[in-house]
Amino acid sequence: MKNPDYGKVAVLLGGRSAEREISLKSGNAVLDALLNQDVDAYPFDPAEQTMETLLQQRFDRVYVSLHGRFGEDGTVQGALELMGLPYTGSGVLASALAMDKWRTKLIWQAMGICSPRSIVLNEKSNPEEVVGALGLPLIVKPAREGSTIGLTKIKREKDLLSAYQLAAKYDSLVLAEEFIAGKELTAGILGEMPLPLVKIEVAGELYDYQAKYFSDDTQYFCPSGLSGEEEQAIQAKALQAYQVLGCEGWGRIDLILDAAGTPYFLEANTSPGMTSHSLVPMAAKEAGITFEDLVLRILKLSYVE
Repeated sequence: MKNPDYGKVAVLLGGRSAEREISLKSGNAVLDALLNQDVDAYPFDPAEQTMETLLQQRFDRVYVSLHGRFGEDGTVQGALELMGLPYTGSGVLASALAMDKWRTKLIWQAMGICSPRSIVLNEKSNPEEVVGALGLPLIVKPAREGSTIGLTKIKREKDLLSAYQLAAKYDSLVLAEEFIAGKELTAGILGEMPLPLVKIEVAGELYDYQAKYFSDDTQYFCPSGLSGEEEQAIQAKALQAYQVLGCEGWGRIDLILDAAGTPYFLEANTSPGMTSHSLVPMAAKEAGITFEDLVLRILKLSYVE
């Protein structure tokens, strides 16, 4: 017998972004968790069906398991609001801001939240001036993509142009960002509760697409190994970084802790991965929250008064 508390639920998965493959993995994991708890849930791929079908099929609410553009950037959120359908995660403005790493940085820096220095690149950018401003190595990445798609770490000035060209295949807005050496950490947020920090150690140089989703050599530590005081301070700052963008429901903040103990905030994720390698479920587990319970709690946060 289906659980009557949540009505008919659409799990949005797949979509049209460069992160479609990961979204399918996340969405199917979420769908299985809901079905295991007798929620009347169904997969819904916006790349294969029009959004108005949600109304035609009489869905009551939507679990957004889309990643990247056309799902995590405010576009789907706007459509759902127009249709009057409650959905999981952040609203239109916060989703759009968090998807744009450059504008996220501008807001964080205005609020005193430390983030690596960056420069917006174009085809006329002078590599010597960019390297002179940011130093080497540096990171070149699309400003509005996720999962490190199109990202390159460069160690030589002459590699800046090719790194820019790769990033520009994914986005017209490309950032060069100073490289911060240190501990890679991530802070999950559930409602207004920061979850335990996860420390990430990769076999290679970067926590890139392969390391995130497919490598068995990437190591995750939760507890993070930080002192309780240091962890709480970073969690509080991460919650501030999340809230100042207007994020709500759930999400994840990624950061680097440098050798001096300064956290540098990199980006906010408003629809994080929910795969076997994903970080929010890992942090939730450390907090005593099972994957199925996490999924249900996120769905409950889609309720509107």
